[in-house]
Amino acid sequence: MNLELESIFYEESNIPPEFTLEQQVDQREFLSDGKMIPWEGQINEVFSPICVKTKDGLQRKRIGSFPVCTEKESMAALDAAVHAFDNGRGEWPTMSVADRIICVENFTKKMIEKKDIVVKLIMWEIGKSYTDSIKEFDRTVEYIYATIDALKDIDRQSSRFEIEQGIIAQIRRSPLGVVLCMGPFNYPLNETFTTLIPALIMGNTLLFKPPKHGTLLHYPLLEAFRTSFPKGVVNTIYGRGNNIVPSLMQSGKINVLTLIGSSKVADELKKLHPKVNRLRAILGLDAKNAAIITKDADLNLAVSETVLGSLSFNGQRCTAIKIVYVHRSIAQEFLKRLTAEVEKLKFGMPWEKGVSLTPLPELNKPAYLTECIEDAIAHGAKVINPNGGQVAESFVYPAIMYPVNANMKLYREEQFGPVIPVVPFDDLEEPIEYLIESSHGQQVSIFSNNAAVISSLIDPLVNQVSRVNINCQCQRGPDNFPFTGRKDSAEGTLSVVDALRAFSIRSLVAAKFTDDNKKMLNEIVSSNSSNFLSTKYIF
Repeated sequence: MNLELESIFYEESNIPPEFTLEQQVDQREFLSDGKMIPWEGQINEVFSPICVKTKDGLQRKRIGSFPVCTEKESMAALDAAVHAFDNGRGEWPTMSVADRIICVENFTKKMIEKKDIVVKLIMWEIGKSYTDSIKEFDRTVEYIYATIDALKDIDRQSSRFEIEQGIIAQIRRSPLGVVLCMGPFNYPLNETFTTLIPALIMGNTLLFKPPKHGTLLHYPLLEAFRTSFPKGVVNTIYGRGNNIVPSLMQSGKINVLTLIGSSKVADELKKLHPKVNRLRAILGLDAKNAAIITKDADLNLAVSETVLGSLSFNGQRCTAIKIVYVHRSIAQEFLKRLTAEVEKLKFGMPWEKGVSLTPLPELNKPAYLTECIEDAIAHGAKVINPNGGQVAESFVYPAIMYPVNANMKLYREEQFGPVIPVVPFDDLEEPIEYLIESSHGQQVSIFSNNAAVISSLIDPLVNQVSRVNINCQCQRGPDNFPFTGRKDSAEGTLSVVDALRAFSIRSLVAAKFTDDNKKMLNEIVSSNSSNFLSTKYIF
């Protein structure tokens, strides 16, 4: 199998020209304070998870480089964001909602013009299939337009005055301040923009740090940011996170931390802020989502959804199914069918039509997954599927591990890769106890055709996780549904509407309902002298 795995990689001359990058993307500038700042310092070279065959064997293809800036540049970007917000008096936070929407719409049009290069960079930087890279771009654009529509709805509802107990008031949402936005590598465009765009459109100013894997794809969009928003509203920071982010947090000038990544990192960053009570955090963190397959389940459905849930984008999703509980009475049949379905998956290069399994972007991931598999074997599990866990450079063939138990790494650790741990159970209390004891609490999938069984699981599990999926895989969408987690899996809630709320606060202007106050408020509204106190209606 090793030889066959190596054969999936191409010689560079054989890569289809329509999927190649016209040239390497060597970024030597970054966006700060409304200007593209030239960079002549240290750089980080970017090597794709896609290897090419050479006379010296398989080698990761170099696709570009980006700046490794220092604390000095990141603090200058912070100062720009602070100045642009200007304690809520800046052009952007005081701008009307309608005008902020126009700015975001202009940015989106310019972003769409860069679709081809951004999609290719997603594919080359993180190894995501070309088809899925297109879907990520398109879904991001759809999310932006959905966010605009949701904000229009919120603003329309806020365009009236309310009168209660002799007090007249107008209640709207106002921005929070400076937002530090850090996205993940697995959805480097979509997941990043599901926090960046709501934060931006609500009137906040931004420091944006691209993910380590998935940095270059944002470079073609920097000019669109620069020309679509006022000076200092969007600022990019580059460099080693542990070198540049701590000082930003210690400054106390960050009002909102939004991070999709590790709970450990989030905890450390929050502790650095000198006034934690003033810091709002919107976090998407670790998850170890379980599937529970009961003896009453439709096995074909359970198997197909488990394959999708555990191996889509090689299992590199926070919403992936990362451990499977199956009733012992059907375990062998389930494993047999699961193995057959995994063997049907096409593996290869991201541009190949119908490909499901592709190379992994993280350098150390193949070694880590191998370590997890060997640990499970040492504690009594077996690799169930032929060739499971075989490695060729950046590619790892999926491994189904059974029977997994509490002594194994795969039982607790989030593997974030193509390994499927399967645990047999005799009593439904076993998977319930697993979820109770887990430090994670994002989602669970239940597979059963027995309504009584499903109902007996729903009530305890909705208090352990934030989404219970019935006869389907764990997933984020639709984007209008709340996306969050309990325990160490999340802080704050994201959906199109929830995200707008997360990056803003309800503020109101109130006065006693007297004739003089009515006259004054009418004068302010009719003169259009305030963007907040206004009855303008956005269609």
